[in-house]
Amino acid sequence: MLFQHSTRVYFWGALAGKRQGLTFDPELLYAAAMFHDIGITHTYHESQRRFEVDGANAARDFLRGHGISEGDIEKVWLAIALHTTPGIPEHMHPEVFLVQAGAGMDMTGRNYDHFTDEERQAVIAAYPRSHDFGHEVIETFYQGLKHRPDSTFGTFNDDFLAFKDADFQRGNLCRIILGSRWEG
Repeated sequence: MLFQHSTRVYFWGALAGKRQGLTFDPELLYAAAMFHDIGITHTYHESQRRFEVDGANAARDFLRGHGISEGDIEKVWLAIALHTTPGIPEHMHPEVFLVQAGAGMDMTGRNYDHFTDEERQAVIAAYPRSHDFGHEVIETFYQGLKHRPDSTFGTFNDDFLAFKDADFQRGNLCRIILGSRWEG
């Protein structure tokens, strides 16, 4: 499921970039798309970091091993680390923006109507999106995050935990501030 999703993220991002006339490196976009959710896989079942950081670090290590420049590695790292952070990627390198744009299209259909029927059909024919994708991805994210709930504070990733676990308690910054030692 994650391979198909990650590949679609690449194509949605590349198509969006082309449509918007952005100059981007398709290989960097591909690397970022393919690693963007790797941090929720079983390999990281003991990690307490945000899954985005685990994926960004894995991509960085992979790219360093293949002689990619540090500047290009930073673009990929940021694209992965920020793909779940709304409002920032669109102000950064095109690769950073396009990973988030591609992930948003594949996960929630964000900007669905910006893609032609032909584009959508071609991507889905090559890399199918199951009719039960929503439930599959929710379960995948829940499994990848349930052991590190604190890493979801301040993100929408806590939605996966709240949806699947009725006992999950979201962090609340206002309560933290008012309960701090400063407020005595």
